Amino acid sequence: MQFTLPMVSGRLERRYKRFLADVTLDDGRFITASVPNTGSMLGLSAPGSRVWLSVSDGLKRKYAHTLQIVEADGTLVGINTGLPNRLAEEAILSGLLPSLAGFANLKREQKYGKNSRIDILLTDPARPVTYVEVKNVHFMRTPGLAEFPDTVTARGAKHLDELGDMVEAGHRGVMLFVIQRNDCASFRVCRDLDPVYVKAFERAHTRGVEAYAIRCQITPEGILADSAVPIDGTDMKAD
Repeated sequence: MQFTLPMVSGRLERRYKRFLADVTLDDGRFITASVPNTGSMLGLSAPGSRVWLSVSDGLKRKYAHTLQIVEADGTLVGINTGLPNRLAEEAILSGLLPSLAGFANLKREQKYGKNSRIDILLTDPARPVTYVEVKNVHFMRTPGLAEFPDTVTARGAKHLDELGDMVEAGHRGVMLFVIQRNDCASFRVCRDLDPVYVKAFERAHTRGVEAYAIRCQITPEGILADSAVPIDGTDMKAD
């Protein structure tokens, strides 16, 4: 995935109200940017961090700048939670995950379950209908190990239960973690920050839900999912 316009860089002054950040750009301008991430961004909000922002010329936007990348732990980290579905689609279509490759049809944001939408729906006359739920990952506290979630996510637990329902109905259910950083060798579900999600993940695994994690290369020019990584703590392996 390539960014359509060149980004600008600067230093983060502060992130606040979840959706806003103050940034001093490299040219000296002080601006307020939107933050497309409702999560805690644990470890990614330190004042003084180098950041990259996209710029829109849309006249109806209150804030022209959107925070996209933060430098942390010596690497670039994508923080936009609106991008993983697109990154997952590109990874599937490129064959990065062989077990999800070669389906006749791929659709995004399809209704299913109890008033929910599945991120990606894969269909093929010769294969089971496959429901793919995508989660954004950018949390790391142990070098080389990416974790999700970085805060409580009741919605995430609900999605796991609904994937399990799809499996029991005779379909495939897949949890796909898209890691928007390149300094990880493995992934695990974070056990201490949201124990309820951990139990939902274990329950989904027992019901037959598959799980995969893919790592991305991040540059100011674009983001590319380039490899699968193993998931620690289960018998789920990199595809």
